[in-house]
This record gives sequence, structure tokens and C-alpha cells, in this order.
Amino acid sequence: MKYGKFLEKGGTIGFLAPSFGCNIEPYFSGFNHAQEIFSGQGYAMVFGPNVYEGSGTGISSSPESCGQEFMDSYLDPESRVLVSCGGGELMCEILDHVDFKEIADAEPKWFMGYSDNTNLTFLLATLCDTASVYGPCAATFGMEPWHDSLHAAMGILTGKVSKVHGYDKWEKEGTKDEEHPLEPYNLTEPKILTFWPGGCRKLELSGRLIGGCLDTLVTLCGTKYDRTAEFAERYKEEGIIWFLEACDLTVFGIRRALWQLLHSGWFRHVKGFVFGGPYNGEEMFGLDHLRAVTDILKPLNVPIIMDADIGHIPPMMPLVCGSYATVKVKGNDISVEMEYRE
Repeated sequence: MKYGKFLEKGGTIGFLAPSFGCNIEPYFSGFNHAQEIFSGQGYAMVFGPNVYEGSGTGISSSPESCGQEFMDSYLDPESRVLVSCGGGELMCEILDHVDFKEIADAEPKWFMGYSDNTNLTFLLATLCDTASVYGPCAATFGMEPWHDSLHAAMGILTGKVSKVHGYDKWEKEGTKDEEHPLEPYNLTEPKILTFWPGGCRKLELSGRLIGGCLDTLVTLCGTKYDRTAEFAERYKEEGIIWFLEACDLTVFGIRRALWQLLHSGWFRHVKGFVFGGPYNGEEMFGLDHLRAVTDILKPLNVPIIMDADIGHIPPMMPLVCGSYATVKVKGNDISVEMEYRE
């Protein structure tokens, strides 16, 4: 596993839009204010051609343009780290325009984003053996004041943070909108972790950390970009810890997706799972989001942690996909310590 160089004071952040761009509110104002904040912190910035684009279908621009933007940004020696402008819907379509062999042979560089950006954060790790950051997108950094999770994400990119922790509360109803684009998270609900096997309230597990948005991962499964089983085999001595979360998938969609990944050999050598709370996980026909996961995965006989601070329900712990991680849980407290082991 390779790791990018950390962002130094005065270094350059590259922004790009391989998924949605920041062309509408509240993302437009959020992104612009984030630039003011980063500039005030002493960082330089460079921008891909699609950061304010909205001409594409489910992404900022055409798949060809977005793929070329990623290639140019990744290979540009001026930027030290890359931050995606936002998530979206059809980032998978840019993959045919990304040369992953050239990326694998290039000097490694940190890329950060989540949701639809799983198409890159996951493939950088599994195809290129290059670590990435599953963390907030650019416009989020425009909030005032920053939540601790944003400081943690920047801490990872600057090399000052390698251990992250969960938070006491989560956001059920956000207050950010077109008229209030810089609003911070509205954290009102207590975080309650659920475990399988039941009754387990304390555990520790270590292994190679990979994962992302389940909606995106199941789309990649079985394609020419799917080398996941090979990745698991390559790191079988350490074992694999999966972090997973879902956006659009219902509880039945989650269950079907996990069944497909299980039967495609993705969960070989697994040590445990950490699931974020699903964004669309309401109970349906007696199936809740807990059983949607555990009914499929409990035959693997490894720990499953549910409703952790990952993904679409703020705040999210930024995680280094590809790192060697130690996950510790006690009650409702969770921490992930990441070691940049090759």
C-alpha cells in the first residue's frame, strides 16, 4: 500500500469534480467560503475545469471530461492533495476514461471524497494499492464553525491525525439550505451503537481497512474494475475490516447488495464490519436496517458494529481506505486508529 505526501503549510490543495460540481446552492456558496477559509489557513489552491460545472448527467460534465480532469489533477505536481467537490449519481461512467495503471505507477497522492466518490476511493486502494480518504467533500468545509470531524479530515491530509473517534450526537434534520449555505451540523440525536453478536458492548479488532458507499460498491461488483477478492487475498495475513454505509438503498436493497457481495467473494478473510447508519433505512415489511445486515453476514461469525459515524448521516469519521486500522468500541464510543503500513 502506498500513501501520498501530507499537505504542508503553504501547500496546494487541488479541487476537482469527478461527480457533481458546486454549481448550485448551497454548494456554490459553501465551496466559495471554503476557499476563503483554506486561503486564510495559508494554503494555495488549484481547480479542475469542472468544479462549477453542471452540464453532465449525474456528474458535473461529460464522463470523458471528468475522467480527464481526474487524470490531469492526479498527475499534476503542483497539488499535494485532491478534494472532490461533491457526491453525485453516475461517477461510475468516468472510469472508462481513467488509466488506473498510469495512476498506480505515478507518485501517490491523497484523494478525499465520499458517497459517489467511492468509485475512486475504493478503486485507488484495490486496483492501485494507493490509500485514499473516505471523508467530506469540498463544499462542507464552508460551514461556520467547523465541526470536529472537518478538523479530523484536514488532520489526516496534513499528517497530524491518524486516530479518529465517533461523536455523541448525529443530525436528523439539517438546517443548511439555499438561504443558509454555511450552517453547521444540527446535531440533536444521541448516537447509539448496536452490535452483533448481541450483548457485546466492548471489542477491539485490527485489519486492513476498506469500504465505502454500498450503493456504489454493488455497481462495481463483477465489472472489469472488480479486483476486490484479489485485494483480500493479498492482505489475508492481516485480514480485512469493512466499513460500509448506504444512501439510496432501502433495507431490502442493502440486504440484496450484501448478498451479492458475499457470493462474489468480497468478504474473504474478513475480521469485522463497521456500518454507518443508512440514509434511507426505514423499516419495510418487518425488516429493519439491523436485520438487513446481520441476517446476511452473521454466518461469517465476525463482529458487526452498526450505526457508527460513517457516511451520509453527519457527522462522519474520515477514514483512510487501505490503511491498517485498529477499531476499538466500548459502549457507544468508537475509535479508529490508522497505521500507514505498506
